[in-house]
Amino acid sequence: MTTRILHIVTYMGRGGLETMLMNYYRHINREKVQFDFLVHRDFEADYDSEILQLGGKIYHMSRLIPWSRKYKKELKQFFLKHPEYKIVHVHQDCLSSVALGCAKECGVPVRIAHSHNSSQDKNLKYLIKKYYMKKIPVYATDLFACSKSAGNWMFGKNKYHILYNAIDIEKYKYESKESIRLKDKLGLKNELVIGHVGRFNPQKNHKFLIDVYYECLKKNQNIKLLLIGDGDGKEAIKRKVKKLGIEDKVLFMGVRNDVEKFLQIMDIFVFPSCYEGLGIVAVEAQAAGLPCVISDTIPNDCIVTQQLVKKESLDVPLSKWVNDIFKYSKLERRDHSKEVSIAGYDIENEAKKLERYYLRKAGKVK
Repeated sequence: MTTRILHIVTYMGRGGLETMLMNYYRHINREKVQFDFLVHRDFEADYDSEILQLGGKIYHMSRLIPWSRKYKKELKQFFLKHPEYKIVHVHQDCLSSVALGCAKECGVPVRIAHSHNSSQDKNLKYLIKKYYMKKIPVYATDLFACSKSAGNWMFGKNKYHILYNAIDIEKYKYESKESIRLKDKLGLKNELVIGHVGRFNPQKNHKFLIDVYYECLKKNQNIKLLLIGDGDGKEAIKRKVKKLGIEDKVLFMGVRNDVEKFLQIMDIFVFPSCYEGLGIVAVEAQAAGLPCVISDTIPNDCIVTQQLVKKESLDVPLSKWVNDIFKYSKLERRDHSKEVSIAGYDIENEAKKLERYYLRKAGKVK
């Protein structure tokens, strides 16, 4: 009989943790292990149709309000109605303790908490999230993290297991002919292309990225900035771009299901996040042989090709970032996929490990 794993998420859009889950889902043996999803939004998300095609189920819950008795009652009713789920894998960041606690009360034997970040935005919700985060090790039976930084931040001294945000390396391999073809298709053949992939939220630091790019333009006008992603902060960034008078220089590409193609187009990847659990897109960029300039707040776990990555502080003058960008963009691109695989980011290998982990927890293998 197939072991069904219930993943508890906000919704299955094209974010980092969701894409990681889908990478594992596509490559795991679905005759042995099947993924189902408990989501907290009522709209159809990017990956929903693929989940259904792969044989998964999607259940909808009310929005998570951690102190709501009504929410907890709804969640407990779900667990009691679905005793078939012996393993729940929770991806709700600091608030994962709510689902884990309800699952424990309802007798779910295996309760996995997964840390995907190494910090939080310091907004009004910060103290509330920290309060619930401390309860996670109390209710979880197993702790996963995407990096040491993410594990240490969320779980402290508790023992955790690192699950690599593995990727389909073959998709990202750099091919010079394909790069030239795609750049020509977008009219970028004679341009230096700076790229970034990420949701438009404070964590990804788009305002800083625009400031750095604006300084780059002062040295060279033949540069385009290619931004992939969406989010609540997108319109504010568009207004900033317009105010600076560089609308014709910045390409907003939206959410894409072919990011690997755009990594072929870019000449350098710039990633100035305020914090990251890992920064998987930086790993993808390295798999594509793409030089990267990243902030020093990003975990070292994501650096798998030392010669391709330059770390820089967010507190130094912008000119330092500009110099790094021009210097590293001159590196000759080549295939670095083998290095990425050896570092543990090959989904073919890692999916087998996760599959065995689940089956062992389900008592089906030793």
